[in-house]
Amino acid sequence: MWTRDECAKYYLCVDKEVYEFRCSEGLLFDVSRQKCVAAQNVFNCDLSTETIIPKPLLEQAGCANETHLGCADGPCVPAEYFCDGSSDCNDSSDEGWCDVSYDPNAAAPCEPGQCELPNCFCSRNGTETPGRLVTSQTPQMITLTFSGPVNHENWDIYSKHLFTERRNPNGCPIKATFFVSHSYTNYRHVQKLWNDGHEIAINSITRREPEEWWSKNATVEDWFDEMVGQANIINRFSRVRMEDFRGLRAPFLSVGWNRQFLMMQEFGFVYDSSVVSPLVNPPYWPYTLDYKMPHRCAGDNQYCPTRSYAGLWEMVINPLVHGKETCATLDQCPTKPAREEVYNILMNNFKRHYLTNRAPFGIHLDSTWLKSSEEYLMEFKQFIDEVLKLPDVYFVTNRQVIEWIKRPTPVLQLKNFYPWLCPNRRLTDFEVACPKPTTCKLPSKILAHDRYMITCTECPKTYPWIRNEFGVE
Repeated sequence: MWTRDECAKYYLCVDKEVYEFRCSEGLLFDVSRQKCVAAQNVFNCDLSTETIIPKPLLEQAGCANETHLGCADGPCVPAEYFCDGSSDCNDSSDEGWCDVSYDPNAAAPCEPGQCELPNCFCSRNGTETPGRLVTSQTPQMITLTFSGPVNHENWDIYSKHLFTERRNPNGCPIKATFFVSHSYTNYRHVQKLWNDGHEIAINSITRREPEEWWSKNATVEDWFDEMVGQANIINRFSRVRMEDFRGLRAPFLSVGWNRQFLMMQEFGFVYDSSVVSPLVNPPYWPYTLDYKMPHRCAGDNQYCPTRSYAGLWEMVINPLVHGKETCATLDQCPTKPAREEVYNILMNNFKRHYLTNRAPFGIHLDSTWLKSSEEYLMEFKQFIDEVLKLPDVYFVTNRQVIEWIKRPTPVLQLKNFYPWLCPNRRLTDFEVACPKPTTCKLPSKILAHDRYMITCTECPKTYPWIRNEFGVE
């Protein structure tokens, strides 16, 4: 019998001898990762045997309906139910055997003649410029994205260093996209970022570990609870309008296969920004998922979608080159850059975009990375100031990139391109961030201790969490 207490015990086999061990206090043994980790990150204590999911019979079942395929135990279900991310066979054989290389309902390769803007965009190699604009008339878009909580650890960097007086060539302030997670987030600060015109996107409620849980184990319902739940939390405690939530990023960039994208399509998300591409020259442009992705998944724990998701955009992450290494983000580079390397890494990779097809250049960071080094921040600011001297470089949000791709607009006409302009936003008093927010000390049965949360709204009864986004229980 496996219990929470017994979950700390494990066995090691050496030279045909079995030795019993026990994890240190506060740790439990994770069967999947085969090591002792923090107790709150272990979710498989009840697992004692590996579940083998059988391969379905498919056409061999001889289904009476030609549009059906057979489960392993005989029953027939519609072919589109296979590998869609939701178990429909009693033995789960319609899902458990699928992988990124085999799906009977896989998306077809790009057909440019059948994929037309503004609703669909693809190219055979993924590197062609939308609207076939020449390079000199294509703006170089740069997307700054930050993933994780927004709080005192990074607020000064955003409010006093990066987003002060810097402006794009059209006179509007530079903007960024924030993929916000729940724990330790100051919701007043999120509200202020939104007031200032930055894009607020979703990075889940829990950011739970292990990382591979998101790609391998999270169900469609889990993705809904985490992502739509976080949108509900931000809407309630930061007053960000629900229609402004367009995108999400999987925690740790652990793409969740068809399950993630099925949830996104069903609940109105417009884009994902989790998929890391291989290194190519020229780099990839964003694309819609009407057709097969133009590249393989390249990152760790990336379980990319195989199905067609019409109109859903992938804001693909082109990796950075750092010496002989490639990194999805600066904070993920195996070798920590020296101070003087940060500017050079950014500038060299910028040129790889700017001097070729001008695919959007993404700079993706964990929310605390710039806090780790004052020198990194100085180098980062120097890079921004240097490229803003160019007349065709714009720091825009992911949402603004998609709007441009839908209507490719030459550089000379960008000062009248409405999605990139900065008119005064009409906000109600209710939506404007307050100068003096409330600090709430909230109990949490799930987390087993009190948590603090800062918001301009009234304090909830308990700390918001999965399936209790408004803290009412």
